[in-house]
Amino acid sequence: MPGLKAQAPVKPDAADILLGLKKLNVVGSALYVAAHPDDENTALIAWLANEKMVKTGYLSLTRGDGGQNLIGSEIRERLGLIRTHELLQARRVDGGQQFFTRANDFGFSKDYQETLKIWDKEKVLADMVWTIRKFKPDVMITRFTPEPGGTHGHHTTSAILASEAFEAAADPKRYPEQLKYVSVWQPKRILWNTSSFFYGGENQFDPTGKLAIEISTFNPILGKSYPEIAATSRSMHKSQGFGSGSNYGKVTEYLVHTKGDESKTDLFAGINLTWNRVKGGEKIAKLLQQAIAHYNPANPAASVPVLLQVKAALETMPDNPYQAQKGADLQELIKACLGLFLEATAAQTSATPGEPVNVTAIAVSRSPVPVELQKITFPLTSQVINQNKSLQQAFVSSKITVNLPAQTPTSQPYWLKQEGTVGMFAVNDQHLIGLPENPPALTAEYTVRVNQVPFTFTVPVVYKRVDPVEGEIYKPFTVTPPVFVNLTDKVLVFADDKPKQLSVTVKAGKENMSGRVALEVPQGWRVEPAAAEFTLPVKEEEKAFVFQVYPTNTQSEGTLRAVVQANGQTYNQSLVSIDYRHIPALQLFPEATAKVTRLDLKKSGSQIGYLMGPGDEVPASLNQIGYQVTLLSEHNLTAAALKRFDAVVVGVRAYNTNNYLKFAQADLLDYVAQGGTLVVQYNVSSGLVTDKLGPYPLQLSRDRVAVEEAPVRLLKPNHPVLNFPNKITAADFNGWVQERGLYFANKWDNQYEAILSSNDPGEPAREGGLLVAKHGKGYYIYTGYAFFRQLPSGVPGAYRLFTNLISIGKK
Repeated sequence: MPGLKAQAPVKPDAADILLGLKKLNVVGSALYVAAHPDDENTALIAWLANEKMVKTGYLSLTRGDGGQNLIGSEIRERLGLIRTHELLQARRVDGGQQFFTRANDFGFSKDYQETLKIWDKEKVLADMVWTIRKFKPDVMITRFTPEPGGTHGHHTTSAILASEAFEAAADPKRYPEQLKYVSVWQPKRILWNTSSFFYGGENQFDPTGKLAIEISTFNPILGKSYPEIAATSRSMHKSQGFGSGSNYGKVTEYLVHTKGDESKTDLFAGINLTWNRVKGGEKIAKLLQQAIAHYNPANPAASVPVLLQVKAALETMPDNPYQAQKGADLQELIKACLGLFLEATAAQTSATPGEPVNVTAIAVSRSPVPVELQKITFPLTSQVINQNKSLQQAFVSSKITVNLPAQTPTSQPYWLKQEGTVGMFAVNDQHLIGLPENPPALTAEYTVRVNQVPFTFTVPVVYKRVDPVEGEIYKPFTVTPPVFVNLTDKVLVFADDKPKQLSVTVKAGKENMSGRVALEVPQGWRVEPAAAEFTLPVKEEEKAFVFQVYPTNTQSEGTLRAVVQANGQTYNQSLVSIDYRHIPALQLFPEATAKVTRLDLKKSGSQIGYLMGPGDEVPASLNQIGYQVTLLSEHNLTAAALKRFDAVVVGVRAYNTNNYLKFAQADLLDYVAQGGTLVVQYNVSSGLVTDKLGPYPLQLSRDRVAVEEAPVRLLKPNHPVLNFPNKITAADFNGWVQERGLYFANKWDNQYEAILSSNDPGEPAREGGLLVAKHGKGYYIYTGYAFFRQLPSGVPGAYRLFTNLISIGKK
């Protein structure tokens, strides 16, 4: 099962070992650089890692927090965590390594200058230099051109900064604080991985003068071509809807020289990719050639004696940039050849600081080569299990209780532990910067001797259970707070001064937790009761409490916080679990807060029919202000069934993802003709299931207004949609988040009225973001304005305007 394999330990087969031996005999590396998860060229990465067999990394400047989610409701940092692990799964497929900077994906940016106003350029550049100095690439490749224009501002910025980092990494005066841990490094060249896409299609693309690489080679060891591998790798980006089919034809990649030594014939021209590039490497090369020539896939253990000679030669050669990494690769190859399986599993999925953890450590070597297990050490606690047992065709299992130190940090993703800015995550530990995920919360070190040669293998402690249907299921072992407090709502919106109930759940992270939970509210707000006592004897037991939250009398916004007092300590972290089959099970512990908003709001009508889009949170937002929302499906979309609704609202991208809408569209428009109101939120301009999105011709575009503070002009200030039941003014567009809107219409029939106009700085007015048309007795509305972001964020003006959309024609 793909999801289960995503979490299980890697067990290399005979083909993996052969490819690993060949890679061990190649001394070189390449670093691919772009802005987001899914920007990378997985085919080129697969070719570099498995055909050229160089160490290949992908440096994504961001984790993709600002994107959208087609598989669930997670957005922002939760989506960033999902996309981080989708990248890790992609690299597991194509053979690359994954790196990040501290840059936060704050949303779409058209201009690299805007991007650099929000990102901290020096910190992002420092992180890129750090990665170059650690990874030491011979060549760098950018996905995007450093020339401004034509693409996302993050994209252009990634290439501009890569070009600067290319030189800065070699300059000891740049970021000298890094030189305590790494040395300067100068890649040979940096190139732009261009394609016909960037030139408007095949007819406009001229390959003349570009370095061409044919990457559609079939790899018999892997049993796939590189485009086939790339399709599987790219399909890991499931949250972005990037499932890909295999390409069995000829695929050519083109590269344009940017800086460094130019080559139009060979990506690695002038770079020695053999062990001869380092002093003493000739002996290692000969030994590895011998190992490859005599490799027996039916008996990989026969390669161990010569690999032990390689280990000895590697350890005695002069210091060089490749020694540590190649030594680690060699150690894993020897382990694979031995059939040596080491695993440490915890009896529970999590523990809290200071708590004991019952661990079972096993070891087995499935080869005739003498292997002795000397001891198992847990570095976090310095606890040791002494063994001195032969593993030759033997299985060893040991149990130990590991006592976590009281100061053990929780497993909160390291980039989320401190509050950052809109553009940057806050990370102060230099050794963590660039890592795709936290180091394991708990590890076990196995000290063994192979033919009397000492080795230390480090494995993470994980949780494993056997499911009667799925078999072995693995989860990361995590360290958690001792108690969690979760709020049922992230936003509380009050349309009047009546109180709302808020359910608060306290959950035990360990046994015998007791204390009190309370809500802290902004000035002018109040809550009843003041606090509630709880006792939770059993770990994972939880108890819910209901509080009444009373708003202010006038429009205002603020933050509500849940706080737990227990065992003399204060806790305010919630528990968020993310569980999808294609990535490991994830947990994070954000602060338990909710935005509270008191609106000056009037509304007309109460019954809303809603067609969900992917990751849609708008229905819950409408419930907050008193609408009764019925979720619709393909089974209840007839005009007769829709009659009872005051309005029908279609979620974002519904016409891109719900095929049945091409059959139901006639009924939806008939509902409008009979007096209904249909509000269609944005859809991507390509991939629509119907070409009749509205009752009259309407063409969507990629036009958007990315700056959330961009002025909004009222084109029809007397139009009912701006006056009933709420009077809409420019003030209603204050406090919007991430963007104004996207996928505005750029052509429409004169039956539509354009209500609003907005644009990003330096661009022409975009008037296709809110179009209203009378159709029969009812109204059809298309809006590209980003209500799907504003309503879940409690933006007052967005609620007022959206209520007007729903209420049109009800006066």
